[in-house]
Amino acid sequence: MRLNQWALSGDWTIESRASALNRADGGIAFRFHARDLHLVLRQGERGTSVPFRVQVDGEPPGDARGIDVDEEGHGMVAQPRLYQLVRQRGSITDRTFEITFLAPAVEAYVFTFG
Repeated sequence: MRLNQWALSGDWTIESRASALNRADGGIAFRFHARDLHLVLRQGERGTSVPFRVQVDGEPPGDARGIDVDEEGHGMVAQPRLYQLVRQRGSITDRTFEITFLAPAVEAYVFTFG
């Protein structure tokens, strides 16, 4: 992908305000250039949680993880909010971000960067 391009994988419904995942193992890929990558997410049903896994350049994020992800890239959508998924240390370079949702019923709204 070229810089600032994104792609969906899996079974999604594209709505005017969000993209909603219909089945588990769907994902989003994004090519970006920023220190931080955030994504506004919401679980589809109140009281449920949706596990996810993040990769940066095809690998677990390690020390490039955001506060909502562990070093292996695991996280959980437990409430509607902005999730910090990547926080690069040191010099900023072009990176490819991927998130895979391990359960359905999650909504993705917007990426933001820092």
